[in-house]
Amino acid sequence: MDHDIADPALADLGRQRIAWADSHMPVLASIRERFAKERPLEGLAIGACLHITTETANLLRTLQAGGAEVHACASNPLSTQDDVASSLVRDEGIAVYAVKGEDTETYFRHIDAVLDARPKLTMDDGCDLVSRLHQKRPEQAAGEVLAGTEETTTGVIRLRAMEAGGALRFPIVAVNDADTKHMFDNRYGTGQSTLDGVIRATNVLLAGSRVVVAGYGYCGKGVASRARGMGAQVYVTEVNPLRALEASMDGFRVVPMEDAAPEGDIFITVTGNRDVLRKEHFEAMKDGAILANSGHFDIEIDLVGLAELAGGERRAVRPDVEEFLLGERRILVVAEGRLVNLSSAEGHPAAVMDMSFANQALAAEWVVRHSAELEKRVYDVPPEIDREIARLKLDTMGVDIDRLTPDQEEYLSSWTVGT
Repeated sequence: MDHDIADPALADLGRQRIAWADSHMPVLASIRERFAKERPLEGLAIGACLHITTETANLLRTLQAGGAEVHACASNPLSTQDDVASSLVRDEGIAVYAVKGEDTETYFRHIDAVLDARPKLTMDDGCDLVSRLHQKRPEQAAGEVLAGTEETTTGVIRLRAMEAGGALRFPIVAVNDADTKHMFDNRYGTGQSTLDGVIRATNVLLAGSRVVVAGYGYCGKGVASRARGMGAQVYVTEVNPLRALEASMDGFRVVPMEDAAPEGDIFITVTGNRDVLRKEHFEAMKDGAILANSGHFDIEIDLVGLAELAGGERRAVRPDVEEFLLGERRILVVAEGRLVNLSSAEGHPAAVMDMSFANQALAAEWVVRHSAELEKRVYDVPPEIDREIARLKLDTMGVDIDRLTPDQEEYLSSWTVGT
């Protein structure tokens, strides 16, 4: 087995931490138990480009239990947990190519190593694997891959653009768009883990701080509500009038970024777009403003523009914090503008990723079963999978719900009743 990891000696710690996460992921564990019996992925090579964390490790173990041959690389240069990567190689026999802090050249070399395994199914977080496959190996994309899945908002945006442009060579399931993924992972997971990352990196006090949240999708909603819950004064910036209206009705102060820039103490971008914070905003910010990003790519904060304003006056002031000097003012950037929840913390809690990765596992099973009839487009997770995951999660939480009576079912399926 080929692999590229930082330190094999970290495997014992990784194994311990994977087991801890597994104890908080009962839905995925139940799927893994069934997969081990039924082997729905028997002999299938899977190429996974995901954050190499304890939770991902349990997804990869589940795919392997289903009979798959798994090859994995990181979907972000700073999100890899090196001890987890080591344990996956030593204890699970999974080919992992991931080193925390890897440079861009190594990052894409690792993606190429996964593609060299000739995967029949891709599993992506951000669409880097699928994008590189289509751009650098179009014949492999068109002739060898059955289907794929996509984990995150940014990746789904890219995939829908590929579909609209006629470039998509195989079907993809948008796992991100499942209700049991984006409504919980994006809102509760991102909300908590983003603030966890900012606090770990800076030790800043949120209570009384002015926190500016750029974007009010599910991730932004989670960050804004958690920041308010910790005593922050929360501002929201948006370009979508419906989301801006929702944020306002939720009690947040909605303003353009140009108005928020001189007011904010902490800025958190979660938009999935680029240059959300840029030169004119940096020039207006107060001394000591903290900038963090929880969108997938490191382009939401214009770091090139910030560096130009600083004229080379920059230095590391904490392990995950860099200071840019703009005259008498300091602008602080956390985690190089990359995903702060994974770069400076541990990412989403395992209990949330339980649902997200249950979607991944069941979506993989579904696309393998239906690949012959699927078109080259982006598919939603089938509603029955979404509902089953919600049911399983409720069971693990000890929560029971009502059930429709026969009369209620008849009423909901009839158009004559009540006339």
